Amino acid sequence: MPTLRTTVAALRQEATGVIRIELRPADGASFPAFTPGAHVDVRLPNGITRSYSLTNAPDETHRYVLGVLEVPESRGGSRYLHHELEVGAELIISSPRNNFSLADSTERAVLIAGGIGITPLLCMARHLRAQGRDVVLAYCAQTRKHAAFVDDILALGIPVMWHFDDEQGVQFDLERYMASQPRDAHFYACGPGGFLGAFERACHDLGIQNGHIERFSGAKPAAEPRSSYAVTLNRSGRTLSVEPGTTLLQTLLSAGVEVPYSCQEGVCGACKTAVLAGEPDHRDSVLTATERASNTVMTVCVSGCRTPSLRLDL
Repeated sequence: MPTLRTTVAALRQEATGVIRIELRPADGASFPAFTPGAHVDVRLPNGITRSYSLTNAPDETHRYVLGVLEVPESRGGSRYLHHELEVGAELIISSPRNNFSLADSTERAVLIAGGIGITPLLCMARHLRAQGRDVVLAYCAQTRKHAAFVDDILALGIPVMWHFDDEQGVQFDLERYMASQPRDAHFYACGPGGFLGAFERACHDLGIQNGHIERFSGAKPAAEPRSSYAVTLNRSGRTLSVEPGTTLLQTLLSAGVEVPYSCQEGVCGACKTAVLAGEPDHRDSVLTATERASNTVMTVCVSGCRTPSLRLDL
């Protein structure tokens, strides 16, 4: 995938456990434009690659702005960015990629953020506000100190429902809030897994047809086969065997196959690969229901196989 050389122009504590990282083009040129909801893969010097949403306005090509939560169970990604990254450092990132696009609709956009889930939604809010579109935001956080990008949100001048668990004494009544919005609106949600589960249940119970989500972590563990299956690589003609206790991605990499990947949790879409034959065992959180049903594409990092063999466009 195309990569971009960037320089860390600014670092700032944005909220409890959250930092703002501003990146500028290392060569002084311009970044590619992007669409609201997009993210980039950040390649860290410690060898880890992580995906982070772009929070700034999509027409800004002189900078990219990220918001990064330090995850307690970090495998080294957020920990590095919080404790070792310095202004002036160079980072290699991917070009922006979008699995959470705004629908082409004139209906109201209802943005619902749980914690660090505000990052892609803030970019959406900026774009919708600039376009004069009807947009509202609900932002839920543990406390006010945990709410990031508050000043940016207030500067937009859009209607915001703020909910802080410690002040209200209860969790946000997601279904009640969604029921107060027009049923033909487009609802966009991003946040922790439990938060998104509640969002999906509310969409079902209220009959909401236009619900969109972005996950930061996979909903299912990677598929490890109980018995081996064969994977044929269409471009080279090679056939590999995926054995019990391993994953498709591990098998491909061990065989020296060049395949792009990033999150290894089925949420970023970097490893989406065309399927030419066979039925995948979809474990991702990024493909649409139509894509899964078609069985013509899969995420090789977490998905497996339901048939004795697969043929991939690799």
